[in-house]
Amino acid sequence: MFSNRDEIRRAYAAAWAKARAGKPLAADEQRIAEVVRDHPEYQRIVESGEAAVEAEFPPEAGAANPFLHMGFHIAIREQVAIDRPPGIRDIFERLAAKRGGLEAEHAMIECLAETLWEAQRENRPPDDAVYFERLRRLAADTDLR
Repeated sequence: MFSNRDEIRRAYAAAWAKARAGKPLAADEQRIAEVVRDHPEYQRIVESGEAAVEAEFPPEAGAANPFLHMGFHIAIREQVAIDRPPGIRDIFERLAAKRGGLEAEHAMIECLAETLWEAQRENRPPDDAVYFERLRRLAADTDLR
């Protein structure tokens, strides 16, 4: 879909601008706009045009990358929609019932991010079984509360 960071960031800006203007959105633009809408703290960044494209968000400076964060939301939503890995939809529904949908996604993002970080560090594909086990433990811990 996108070949580089700049294209992704421009797609966020374009989708959000169309949504704010009330223009019709393609399915991918709708997904982006929904996530931006859910994150008012990032809307000014997305609306900043080329400044958003050029912005750096170094972790060592304590800066969260809003595009990475919102991209994780989109990934979680797509995984839940297709129930892949199998069982993730049930986990999401259990978490959302206790925490609300957005907070459920935030908790699940932690599992996804850790799984992807390990895969990158070890130069291997992400392990779906490890990822699902993290999600399962997360849901079990939530069920205990």
